[in-house]
Amino acid sequence: MSARDVVITGIGLVSSLGEGTEQHWQQLTLDQPTPTLDRDRFAPYTVHPLPQLDWGLQIPKRSDQRQMETWQRLGTYAAGLALDDAGIKGDEALCATMDMIVAAGGGERDVEVDTSILEQSQTSSDTGVLLNERLTTDLRPTLFLAQLSNLLAGNISIVHKVTGSSRTFMGEEGAGVSAIETAAARIRAGQSTHALVGAAFQTEHPDMLLGYELGGYLNRGDWAPVWDRSGTQGGGIVSGSGGAFLVLESREHAQARGRKVYATLGRVAAAGAAPDEAQIAHMLAELDLSGPHLAISGATGVEAITRAERSALDKAGLIARGFTNLTGHLKEAQFPFAVALAALAVSHGAAPSPTEPSEAPFSDTLDMAVATSFGYRRYGGVAALGRA
Repeated sequence: MSARDVVITGIGLVSSLGEGTEQHWQQLTLDQPTPTLDRDRFAPYTVHPLPQLDWGLQIPKRSDQRQMETWQRLGTYAAGLALDDAGIKGDEALCATMDMIVAAGGGERDVEVDTSILEQSQTSSDTGVLLNERLTTDLRPTLFLAQLSNLLAGNISIVHKVTGSSRTFMGEEGAGVSAIETAAARIRAGQSTHALVGAAFQTEHPDMLLGYELGGYLNRGDWAPVWDRSGTQGGGIVSGSGGAFLVLESREHAQARGRKVYATLGRVAAAGAAPDEAQIAHMLAELDLSGPHLAISGATGVEAITRAERSALDKAGLIARGFTNLTGHLKEAQFPFAVALAALAVSHGAAPSPTEPSEAPFSDTLDMAVATSFGYRRYGGVAALGRA
């Protein structure tokens, strides 16, 4: 135990399961957890939709809400939940010295404008002239600003007054892994005492689904459990909307504030290339686990990597819980969500219920959990969460 141990003191979660730690834990521990699915709006694709949210609870000013896209509102909302949970929201001194690391994508496109331009380009004799004309009318500067990845961090700073250093990572699952890995490393090195770290993803937008489908990754037809999508049509991914933010602190800083600690964040191991079973096994070995433990897995459902991960988990004696069955794939937010759920499980000393028949029961007292997230194309990460 060290003064610079990294501990988790705040968790903010939003997904199709609801909002906040209590709602998520209740849903995760039902006898038979059931996903919330929308099969109709984006048929033939199924999504895990956002619940109804009162944005004003975490973003009081209507003017702030109006200038954000949904993914930014979602991230700002989840960040506010985490700050509330850690007892930091509204504390000007703590917010002013708080670092922030966000994993973000490129924002949502104006689909109507894009579609209109594409349609006109089919009959235009000079697409260059067409684009210049549309630039002066439809493609406003604010549209381009809305695509800036660091705008999410900017909105969190504006709304919640978190004004320490700020960093933004891009790169789908890899961004989420790097965000947590970097925040933890800074705290262990004494460069930071407390940090807000996380991500959000809004899949209920045609261009967000297009990014998956261009590579043939989206599952089509009936929903199936994440560990058993090899026989389904399409690429295996069922995406979801959600956000996950964490407040990380040094143990010394948290103790000085007298804050409750969910769990200790141990080693984070990352892989840059597309990991195979051997590399996943090597990463798990780096966590120095002993005895049977729980794995909170962000498995995507894409056949090769999902099969490799499950095999490595089984051989390492880790009992899997594929939370993607209940939330959908959350891209940049996948790893922060896995870490948050693992911390919740450790704090309760119990495992969530199996999410599908292939997952074994876990009845022991839970002292350690592993969070995993391996991308559908490349990159991945694992982290160990232990009792505080």
